[in-house]
Parts: sequence; C-alpha cells; structure tokens
Amino acid sequence: MFANFALAAAAPASSGGSMIVQFIPLILLFAVFYFLLIRPQQQQMKRHRAKIAAVKKGDQVVTGGGLVGKVLRVDDTYVDVEIAPNVKVKAVKGTLSDVVDPLTAKPAND
Repeated sequence: MFANFALAAAAPASSGGSMIVQFIPLILLFAVFYFLLIRPQQQQMKRHRAKIAAVKKGDQVVTGGGLVGKVLRVDDTYVDVEIAPNVKVKAVKGTLSDVVDPLTAKPAND
C-alpha cells in the first residue's frame, strides 16, 4: 500500500501546457515535410499543367509513351501529333509529358 502511495505522489500532475509541448515536434515535422516535399511537388505539378494547357499547333511534344512529334491540331481533350512524315496519332492531352523547346533541343543524331 505504501508503494502505491509513493508512486502516486511521485507522478507529476499533467496539465494542458505539457500537452502542447508534446505536439510541438509533430507540428515542426509536418512543417518541414510541407516545405521540403509537398509544396515543391505542388508547384512542379502546377507548372506542368500550365505547360500542357498552353500546347499549340507546331509545338514539339513528348507523349507519355516516349514518342516525340509535332502537334498538328489541338482540341480540349485530344492532340493530333505527327510522329513521322504522314504518320499521325491522336493522343490525350493529359498524357503529354513534356513540350520540347526546338531552340534548346539537341538533334537526335548529333
């Protein structure tokens, strides 16, 4: 009985302040993850969506399958891409992975 009394007396009384102190590391961890992982990924996706939405006739694009071609026609949902002379494919606009700048693009055989 004396042992139970001694343990009860030695235990600190919990208060609302100590609860906040316990959550501070979790809040800091979430803040670090947000600024180092989540926010940059959201910004990258926003730039990618803007680049794909701005595709126009004559742009050189890379499809999700890795095909490179020139845009012939742009629709709200589809893009007609010429991947070889007189070879046209219809691709979903959302599956385009990149718009290649022809000024900075390096020729394939050089």
